[in-house]
Amino acid sequence: MVEGEIKLLGTWPSPFVFRVKMILEQKGLSYDYIELNLSNKSELLLKHNPIYKKVPALIHGDRNICESPVILQYIDENWSKTGTPLLPVDPYERAIARFWAMYIDDKLLSSLRGILMATTEETKAEKISDTHVALQLLEGAFKKCSAGKDFFAGDSIGFLDIILGSFTIWIRVVENISGAKLLDETKVPLLVEWEKRFLTVDHINKVFPTIERLEEYGRSLRATT
Repeated sequence: MVEGEIKLLGTWPSPFVFRVKMILEQKGLSYDYIELNLSNKSELLLKHNPIYKKVPALIHGDRNICESPVILQYIDENWSKTGTPLLPVDPYERAIARFWAMYIDDKLLSSLRGILMATTEETKAEKISDTHVALQLLEGAFKKCSAGKDFFAGDSIGFLDIILGSFTIWIRVVENISGAKLLDETKVPLLVEWEKRFLTVDHINKVFPTIERLEEYGRSLRATT
């Protein structure tokens, strides 16, 4: 295990930053959080993420690690003796978890953003439909991965739980702003129950801002379109 001070560069509304906070809290690691203004990118960010110039960026001693799925895996592997591993031991199951993580960041993120930023009812309806399709596929993935247990990873919170879980509060924000029902117990009952369990875990719940603050931020984004 590599030792060193941990710093996290982030912005408060980012689901990708939520993820990193979740695993740091889950591992019980001490870290300094540095809030950044991405409209005026600091030298600190440009130094530690010169390629993408975005958050989150993790600074561990003299190392910098970027992109939230990569950061999660780095933390999990570097502090492998602390807590339950995020990813399954079996190579095939690990590959499946990584596949669905990529799907979430690709399809679910774009459809949620599309609902929030839609300028016509037609576009909004299309993106709501896309979100329902994505969530129904993830319902099937949860059923298979969890094998009847509480989380994607089984008995404890794992990689996919954190990846999808980072979007849960944003799903509710988009529901409130758009009036659409996305996490619908009639369509994705397993995910609805999973979300309830996920959000009752103290170290998970504590990383989120209030839904009211996020909703205000979401409405301000819409106002710019």
